[in-house]
Amino acid sequence: MTTRIIYIVLTLVLALCSCSGRTSATPGGVFGDFSGPAGSAPNPAYWSYATGTTHDAGVENYVTSGAFLDGQNHLAIQAVDTGNGYTSGRIQTKNKLNLGYGTITARIKMPSGQGLWPAFWLVGADEDTTPWPQCGEIDIIELVSNATTYYSTIHGPMPNSSNYEQAQFTGPIADLSTDYHNYWVTHLENQITVGIDSQTLGTFTPASLPTGAQWVYNQPMYVLLTLAVGGSWAGPPNSSTPFPATMLVDWLQFSPA
Repeated sequence: MTTRIIYIVLTLVLALCSCSGRTSATPGGVFGDFSGPAGSAPNPAYWSYATGTTHDAGVENYVTSGAFLDGQNHLAIQAVDTGNGYTSGRIQTKNKLNLGYGTITARIKMPSGQGLWPAFWLVGADEDTTPWPQCGEIDIIELVSNATTYYSTIHGPMPNSSNYEQAQFTGPIADLSTDYHNYWVTHLENQITVGIDSQTLGTFTPASLPTGAQWVYNQPMYVLLTLAVGGSWAGPPNSSTPFPATMLVDWLQFSPA
């Protein structure tokens, strides 16, 4: 077994009784193995594509060709300047694999450039019946137009908000685009801790929320890996932006609590 292939036995019948009425976690097998022929899709037992526009604040069109195996045991998520706009990739485990309490880690080599917005994040598994933001969103890592400032954010119901940003950790960091790093979240009842490699960035709890906000994270969640382009937050790409821009995912693993 190579170090790039992580076998995860998800023995999760989950003691998430505290999440009554929520979707239970799906037991599974390997979902962080990105081995396969170059150009092929990631394992469809765990991953699906989200395609089209208006999924986020970016201006990209998500296409299936934007996320593929590179033939070297990586998942490549690639943004392309078509001359008439931008295409990119967005994959998710929605309705295939829901992860409960434990630690979720992805080893990623991030792209960097004006207008690029790579992200590794989670959304509540009950999204289809409890729409966003009531289902909750945990942004484990986002980089916006540069790789020397990180953002880790939770989004959920709160009054007087357009983006439902309940709490955030952000700050300067050594350039994350120069190498692979382990981006992780430990998701427990009433506690969400995010970090990079051996560094803990911070812990969210119900006490982190502003007045009137609701803690909606005590439930299983599904994984998303995306590379957005442009929009109101990242701003438009410019002549310095490298295209194609590629986010490389070495592996993804889950360790149940």
